[in-house]
Amino acid sequence: ATMSNPHSHHHISNTQDPDPQFPNPNDDPNPNHPLQPQSHPQPRRPRGFAATSAASAAAGTINKSRKEREKEKERTKLRERHRRAITSRMLAGLRQYGNFPLPVRADMNDVLAALARQAGWTVEPDGTTFRQSPAPAPAPNNTSNMGTYQVMSVESPVSGSSFRNCSTRASVDCQPSVPRINESLSPASFDSIVVTESDTKVDKFTSTSPMNSTGCLEAGQLMQELHCGEHGSSFSETQYVPVFVMLSSGVINNFCQLMDPDGVKQELQQLKSLKIDGVVVNCWWGIVESWVPQKYEWSGYRELFKIIRDFNMKLQVVMAFHENGGSDTSGMFISLPQWVLEIGKDNQDIFFTDRQGRRNTECLSWGIDKERVLRGRTAIEVYFDLMRSFRTEFDDLFTDGLISAVEIGLGASGELKYPSFSERMGWRYPGIGEFQCYDKYSLQNLRKAATSRGHSFWAKGPDNAGYYNSKPHETGFFCERGDYDSYYGRFFLHWYRQVLIDHADNVLTLATLAFEGIQIVMKIPAIYWWYRTSSHAAELTAGYYNPTNQDGYSPVFEVLKKHSVTIKFVSSGLQVPETDDALADPEGLSWQIMNSAWDKEINVAGHNAFPCYDREGFMRLVETAKPRNDPDRHRFSFFAFQQPSPLVQSAICFSELDYFIKCMHEVSKPKLLVFSKNAAAPVSDT
Repeated sequence: ATMSNPHSHHHISNTQDPDPQFPNPNDDPNPNHPLQPQSHPQPRRPRGFAATSAASAAAGTINKSRKEREKEKERTKLRERHRRAITSRMLAGLRQYGNFPLPVRADMNDVLAALARQAGWTVEPDGTTFRQSPAPAPAPNNTSNMGTYQVMSVESPVSGSSFRNCSTRASVDCQPSVPRINESLSPASFDSIVVTESDTKVDKFTSTSPMNSTGCLEAGQLMQELHCGEHGSSFSETQYVPVFVMLSSGVINNFCQLMDPDGVKQELQQLKSLKIDGVVVNCWWGIVESWVPQKYEWSGYRELFKIIRDFNMKLQVVMAFHENGGSDTSGMFISLPQWVLEIGKDNQDIFFTDRQGRRNTECLSWGIDKERVLRGRTAIEVYFDLMRSFRTEFDDLFTDGLISAVEIGLGASGELKYPSFSERMGWRYPGIGEFQCYDKYSLQNLRKAATSRGHSFWAKGPDNAGYYNSKPHETGFFCERGDYDSYYGRFFLHWYRQVLIDHADNVLTLATLAFEGIQIVMKIPAIYWWYRTSSHAAELTAGYYNPTNQDGYSPVFEVLKKHSVTIKFVSSGLQVPETDDALADPEGLSWQIMNSAWDKEINVAGHNAFPCYDREGFMRLVETAKPRNDPDRHRFSFFAFQQPSPLVQSAICFSELDYFIKCMHEVSKPKLLVFSKNAAAPVSDT
């Protein structure tokens, strides 16, 4: 019955306890049979101290494994950062010296396509790559008496890098491309070399090429230099860039009086001899409207402008709404208007404020742009009233065309940025700076933005962003995988940048109304330190949301394009060593800003951040202003040169400035000079 009814057997087996002395005959005598399922006893769960010890051992193993993974991630990040730095320098070199029109964020496909096109291949947009059959080369001419080789084209100048490491080349066909020389010929076998005048100049002064050494040019070979070649320029086929020189702010005192008219005339006379295109004059809000609101004093500027007109020079004017105490003022401190400072004593929130509550009186906070806290006026209205007064006062100069452009100050140092790098607060290079959004008006704006986003607890600044002199990896906000890339971090940085954009939009809207038909200029800062890190911490505190996965300048330029303004980029002119601890990249930042602006068809001008006294520093400025290998032939609209003190007192800079201006102005095509061995002069001039 049991065998015929399995259900009953199941029931019995579940209800009767088996006798351990009499084994069940249905059990398999071989428990290890491979066809039978294995049954293992459940291990006993440890209790008491044993359980605590086992849990600690397991946790230790997990923590150790996690730490190893984190260390490997950090090592991977360091390798990736090093690789990106190498790639950035390679791309910069290809753009500057190799005639490669690479975009700002070029990838490997862009580099391969540019290299293939340079080698004569055709690369179509879909990636199809092929090479056309070259035209048959004509037989070389015998010029044994001159020892020259046939040049296939004289329309394209040879770049200064063409002769580096003595790898001089020539070609025998006449296709419109750069001259080449048969690679099988050694430099020592040349009887003569065909070069452009510009190349002989750049090798002498700006290149370490062995072209000038005895291995390439023997003692009997001479190189003759002409006009701009006297200064070693290699920009003789680029476009004309006007040069303006900034006059010292100390020429006008705090009572709006011209300090030294004869000294100004002497300075202008020397500048005139350099053939500069004009001068730049700062009109300080703290001087013009110093004591009483809406009472403007222009007498000193009127006298200065009359002298400039007598010298028949163009004039650019800066509406300076910030204070100044820099070296260019010859020790003269210019503050904000006294009546504004009086208001600030009772309401300190009209100034930018850091996380410690310290006030920065360099300029007004953007939080009061639309707050009527300045004797019944908003900050925007105060700026507009000053601009309108200037336009009315000097209407004759605008009508005569003497004033060619007006620059609008939009923040600290006249640049569109937060005052995040204030030395009076203790900042020193290369500190990351601090966020400047802790005045009550900015915090109200932040609270409104956080509430509209549905996260009212986001209405605060980051509390782990370090201090003025911190480094990115020392903070929880700017370090690798830091809070800057969290949901809150992205919200805060977007809001912080939007305040900057709104300020520029509001002020420029009224500036274009006050100066209708006049070129409007605004200044973009050069915040190049920590550029090779993922967070770009210094740019973030200054208001530019430009980490590695964002383009922080494009949204700003969209607004500037709407107002048809010219951006003045502050060029550092610095040569940063590869072992720079600040991971700075001035060249990479320059290329990003200029290409982003040119892509949006915005005119770009230049301004030197530091006084340049040496030839090398001037050459870097010229190379930035006039990219030699740009296929679109972009250039600066003008360059404003800031001198550290009046030019009369800095005669050491006179010859270098003369060289700089000639290079910026040079537009003529270079002459081809054929040099022959043992010749005292060029054999032929083509």
